[in-house]
Amino acid sequence: MGKGLLPILLIAFFTFLFTAEAFAFSMENDTAAYKQNPNYRLQTGLYEIYKTQHSEIVMLGNSITHGVNWNELMGRNDIAERGIPSDNVEGFLSRLDYVTRLNPKACFIMGGINDIYSGLSPEFVFSEYVKVIHELQEHNIIPVIQSTLFVSAKWHNAREKNPEVEKLNALLRKYAENNNLTFVDLIPGMTHNGLLKDELTYDGLHLNANGYVIWREKLEPILNKMIK
Repeated sequence: MGKGLLPILLIAFFTFLFTAEAFAFSMENDTAAYKQNPNYRLQTGLYEIYKTQHSEIVMLGNSITHGVNWNELMGRNDIAERGIPSDNVEGFLSRLDYVTRLNPKACFIMGGINDIYSGLSPEFVFSEYVKVIHELQEHNIIPVIQSTLFVSAKWHNAREKNPEVEKLNALLRKYAENNNLTFVDLIPGMTHNGLLKDELTYDGLHLNANGYVIWREKLEPILNKMIK
């Protein structure tokens, strides 16, 4: 080996090590909550192998959206469910490609409770939510905003967090009104005295069958009008 080649190889070797270590460091210190969620990696991996190429409707959300088979609930065969347990609105935004690639007519969004419980303000969550709406519209997908659900007294800090949810919903409702978008208000039928009704949840956060029946009743007329 020539004397001039050895220093070049050493420089290249140490440059590679530095780059690899820097990349590993950045991955370990990436604090985006959705990237730390094992459910996110699991579900997006499944989205990559699903054969569905088109769906008229996409349900986008977290574990509450993920908790039911939407085609069976609604008696349809044109709904794709894209809910990920523990996901937040930033996570929704990062994985919108899994929505847009299905070329749906409409995307029904439900989220924000995980964000609020992580300490984010309603105003910040709303700003991220609007980014999701804009991205959908850029792909000619109709965004349908669904109110973020309250939690029941069974869930921790319910009395503290539900007013934050109410603030978020007020921002979303006003935005929908100002931009001619559909806002599905689930709060009146599912809450009492500022709390999710205990008979609609099995743990204080996630819905049981009774809760999904109310959700279905809210969506049926919208879906029937939207998709003839």
